[in-house]
Amino acid sequence: MTRSRAQDPNVCGVTAAIAVIDGKWKTALLWLLESGPHRPGELRRQLPGLSEKVLTQALREMETDGLVHREVHDVLPLKTLYSLTAFGRELSEALAPLSEWGHRRLEKLTEARSAS
Repeated sequence: MTRSRAQDPNVCGVTAAIAVIDGKWKTALLWLLESGPHRPGELRRQLPGLSEKVLTQALREMETDGLVHREVHDVLPLKTLYSLTAFGRELSEALAPLSEWGHRRLEKLTEARSAS
């Protein structure tokens, strides 16, 4: 799915929402940022396998989409904090039922494997 789909007024609302969270790391970043502001290094430590380049790209896209606020403190060394905006918290709340459904699905799959 292309990023332009997130801004196309002629697509389904679900498609527009998925375009904003599309990718391997964005939902995990939303989940981590729910607990409060984090520095980029903290986010990388909590998500093994996430490179600095991909983290930076995902956070920039999330900032452009209005989900994340980037705050740079003018101290040495520079201190950057990322937090959810009100719009990002709204998205996170909207995803909660989907997350619950996903956990139920995983439980069913585990039960089916155990029964076979």
